[in-house]
Amino acid sequence: MKHLMLALVAVICIVAGVSAQNNQIPLIGSKAPSFTAMSTNGEITFPNDFGKHWKILFSHPADFTPVCTSELLELANLQPELKKLGVEFAVISKDNVDMHKMWKAHLEELDYKNHGKKQIEFPLIEDPTLVASKRYGMLHSPTSTNRDIRGVFIIDGNNIVRSINFYPIEIGRNMNEIVRLIEALQTTDEAMVCTPANWQKGDDLIVPYYPFAVDKSKVDPQELQHYYNVGNRLWFKRVNEIASQ
Repeated sequence: MKHLMLALVAVICIVAGVSAQNNQIPLIGSKAPSFTAMSTNGEITFPNDFGKHWKILFSHPADFTPVCTSELLELANLQPELKKLGVEFAVISKDNVDMHKMWKAHLEELDYKNHGKKQIEFPLIEDPTLVASKRYGMLHSPTSTNRDIRGVFIIDGNNIVRSINFYPIEIGRNMNEIVRLIEALQTTDEAMVCTPANWQKGDDLIVPYYPFAVDKSKVDPQELQHYYNVGNRLWFKRVNEIASQ
């Protein structure tokens, strides 16, 4: 009997461990988990099918809910801007693809904030068995064990997770902040710089190192004009210098 109880405890521990692993949030810098599912654009393997593009995966609790409806309409309005940034994106929930198609048709008939009616070009992915939701840690059990909270995963062209954000079910996401974050990530990758607090595209950038190879007093005055210092270790590079290089 004692051996049987020990065996049962061991099995429970193993199952709990596997379950926890299957619902872990992928960390920044890790490879984005892959999954295949049906969508309003056909079968998709995410993120692989989007190639070298930057990708965003949005999770939401349920179709036809007011907050989710407002979010997808804002996303539809931002489609041209995100395309210019080389970003592909997808939306996922536990609802099946037939429900997604009905919701999509409804959304395309709405004129939200006088933007005009928009075509939903991005895929709405089904996840009725919650496989993808668990791989991305989108089920937060204190809130719900059977529907996603509002997750945003930004993934680069090498399928590396670069940013993770979660929002409560009752709070709509700021889509403009997501665009700003993409712009910041792409800028820092290209120019090997950092962005300060509240950075907007066009603002000056932080240089994460002392910008001169010699003492400042010996620096060419023209080169010196490219940078300025506002405190200990807080060097900025003028953004027009980044753009001109």
